[in-house]
Amino acid sequence: MANKLLHHTLRWCVWVADASLQLIKSISFSQGWRRNGLLRMVFPILVLISFVTVLLASNFTPVIAQVPRQEIRGVWMTNNDFNVLKDRRKVQESMNRLRELNFNTVYPVVWNSGYVMYPSAVAQRADIQPFVFRGSDGHDILADVINQAHRRGLLATAWFEFGFMAPPTSELALNHPEWLTKKRDGGETSMSAAGEVVWLNPFHPEVQKFISDLVLEVVTNYDVDGIQFDDHMSLPHEFGYDRYTVSLYTQETKNPPPANPQDQAWVKWRADKITAFMTQLHQGVKARKPNAIFSVAPNYYDFAYKFQLQDWLTWLRQNLVDELIVQIYRPNLQNFIANVSRPEIQEAQQTIPTAIGIMTGLRNNPVSIQQIKSQVRVTQQRGLGVAFFYYGSMWNYSSESSNERQTGFQALFPYPALRARVD
Repeated sequence: MANKLLHHTLRWCVWVADASLQLIKSISFSQGWRRNGLLRMVFPILVLISFVTVLLASNFTPVIAQVPRQEIRGVWMTNNDFNVLKDRRKVQESMNRLRELNFNTVYPVVWNSGYVMYPSAVAQRADIQPFVFRGSDGHDILADVINQAHRRGLLATAWFEFGFMAPPTSELALNHPEWLTKKRDGGETSMSAAGEVVWLNPFHPEVQKFISDLVLEVVTNYDVDGIQFDDHMSLPHEFGYDRYTVSLYTQETKNPPPANPQDQAWVKWRADKITAFMTQLHQGVKARKPNAIFSVAPNYYDFAYKFQLQDWLTWLRQNLVDELIVQIYRPNLQNFIANVSRPEIQEAQQTIPTAIGIMTGLRNNPVSIQQIKSQVRVTQQRGLGVAFFYYGSMWNYSSESSNERQTGFQALFPYPALRARVD
């Protein structure tokens, strides 16, 4: 349908331009044209029509071409953006700004540090939330963000940022020690970008039920366009030596887990268990909301599988993934290009909307707008979308002026690429 519409539109543009030029010629060579004031009046108008028509013809193709593959132009809104998320006026301003800059998707955080960003009966039943993150006037933050995004034609996908990860001092970890997994030496923590963390056991049925219940609660109670899991819906390869997992592995294989956490069979067994859980979770989400986008935002595949037991390429091939955003936070452009060009990314973009996660800065690590523009250019040349981490750092943590940043982001997406909502 899109190709047919494009074909007819281009034919119409060419016809109008040609007709305008023919009329100019007929007037120009008619007898006494110099004495006729008609040409003097009509000529500029016809030239303008021809120019605008040809301009439309040359620029119409990219807009229509984006429709079938639903180009992603997204931004994550994190806990660091809480000063924006809690304020209705600031949320409105943010959504207006993103719409004006031709973004089409926002990913508001809903699960971080062992807590949820919305009133949750599931969290209360698990006795992990004595309070609720609410807006400055007591309102439901998630409902407000979704509503404000939809008013401006943006998709809103709920982002379960922490996945199986939690701080060791969180009530989740303190109240449910039986849910945590361990390393072979008995250690329970690892270092992450969020600091020291523990890991919920992704193989434990109570953990699986808790995460599933949270996800289904959001899908059921909110008008979200989808849900997203990132590189924390995984398990560092050192973990899995807790009592429950050791017993399960021994029961199924008749052998204890290998001492080497990178043993191929041991890696595959744990990765397959996470895949089985993601399959069940996908089925549950689709049963509640068939058209919900099931989005994943992992690291590049070799690292994700070997070190995080996250076999997202199998998820993709089993049709569990509706949208893929691969995090490639690399300051070096050549390194960035090498990762963007990986074959699994090319495979994904043949079937689903695929994008690259690009870092726009951290408090202690600013990123220049020139680096951002260079990386976006690389992704666009490969027909990929982009998602920026994260909203606040798009404007802050840089030596550049606000106007420079704004102008830089305006140049990235000169035309709209709306994503259709499917209820």
